[in-house]
Amino acid sequence: MQLEVVGAILDQETVAEGDALRLRERLAKAYGPAAWREVKGVARVRLPKGALRVVELHWYEAEGVGARDLKIKRYLGEA
Repeated sequence: MQLEVVGAILDQETVAEGDALRLRERLAKAYGPAAWREVKGVARVRLPKGALRVVELHWYEAEGVGARDLKIKRYLGEA
């Protein structure tokens, strides 16, 4: 699903990093070796049909690579 983050991502928190990150090898193969971590946060997003929703997002990021594989974990309300 294609989504657009509207505004800033708030309440960012690291969920897993290092050996606790299950997808390390897949991330390294797809985007290159780095110190990957999984992060979560709350943001307003625009869904494909134009609706604005407040959601909890999860994604993977590494310094020098940036955020990859954003996904909606749960809907928190209307925007």
